[in-house]
Amino acid sequence: MIGIHTWTIGIVLAAVIALTAWRQQWLTGSGAVAAWVAGTVAMGAGWDWGILLISYFLASNLLSRFRHAEKSVREAGRLEKVGARDAAQVASNGGWFVLAALFHWASPHAVSHYIGAGALAASAADTWATEIGTLARSLPRSIVTGERVQPGTSGGVTRTGTIAGVAGALFVAGIVVSLGWPTSVFWAALAGGVVGSLIDSLLGATTQARFWCASCDVVTERRVHDCGTGTTFRGGMRWLNNDGVNALATAAGAAVGLAVALGIR
Repeated sequence: MIGIHTWTIGIVLAAVIALTAWRQQWLTGSGAVAAWVAGTVAMGAGWDWGILLISYFLASNLLSRFRHAEKSVREAGRLEKVGARDAAQVASNGGWFVLAALFHWASPHAVSHYIGAGALAASAADTWATEIGTLARSLPRSIVTGERVQPGTSGGVTRTGTIAGVAGALFVAGIVVSLGWPTSVFWAALAGGVVGSLIDSLLGATTQARFWCASCDVVTERRVHDCGTGTTFRGGMRWLNNDGVNALATAAGAAVGLAVALGIR
């Protein structure tokens, strides 16, 4: 926990970062507000929490912009949301980390480090796997059936994307160790990241809502496709979109972090 004057600096810093991200079109207006709230809570928990969140945020957005045009062509309108991230995306990817930071802010406890690191590593692993895996030379395979699917298909995995996902988890794990958090949190982040990314792919392939555009003959996450055609529900749970899957996957990462914390006590 930090003092009120240092926290005030943190509030301003979070606002500057959120505003800059909005101006760079990394975030929508609602996304910028959500990111500012998340940054403010993280800074309230301590500079280490704030630095970890900023590191994750910058790395994720830079990867999203890497060869963006090429990825858009490969995905061909299959993803529900592209471009600047809105409040729902910020919350689904960072919500569990923010809750852990809020818990630590209110009542500092070592277990919050494990929960927060596991949740954020899961989000990083999924983001890195998606952003890098989309550029893989070979077509992804369904994590459930092993059949070839098109890039951007929920539940599709590649070797490149899998390696990138592990790298994303390692990125968060490395940051927490550099910040002086216990070495065991490193393993919580790594395990939480890998498990969370796996859960994300499994849910994407089995329970996330899938729709079909008759005009383009393509399976998509969108209720209205790029061409303007209303899509037809084809499977999964109609109410479970990509944001919901991300929230569940990061919850799994947080749960793994908690399990590690309880296991070493």
